[in-house]
Amino acid sequence: MDQYFIHSQMYQDWGLHKLYERIAHEFDDEKGHATALIERMLFLEGMPDMVTRDGFKVGSDVKSMLESDLRVEYEVAARLKAAIALCEEERDYATRDTLVPLLDDTEMDHAYWLEQQLGLIERLGMENYTQSQLGEAPAHG
Repeated sequence: MDQYFIHSQMYQDWGLHKLYERIAHEFDDEKGHATALIERMLFLEGMPDMVTRDGFKVGSDVKSMLESDLRVEYEVAARLKAAIALCEEERDYATRDTLVPLLDDTEMDHAYWLEQQLGLIERLGMENYTQSQLGEAPAHG
């Protein structure tokens, strides 16, 4: 979530408004995921750990940012799959039902879109891809 937030702000600062809008959307999605997970943990009388961070890596350019975000999505998908399997083993179907939509969103929306963007960079070249992401600056007021 924090990595998406930082990347979205970097895209906005660089004038890459289409990337900013999409990654800001991903940040919002991740806030929703975090809320669902925290609510379930608290219901189960657990304590969420918001300090330990694995894989947090802010990129320095568009391609490294997209690659870092994709790597995190792959890691999240693997962890969600392991957690879903554990839920099934423990017969905790309510938690499983909380995790399955998160996995679907991670694989079918977030990772898929990031894979598309990296494919476009490969096919179009970095300059053409970057130009395609300029878009319109959001109105302030």
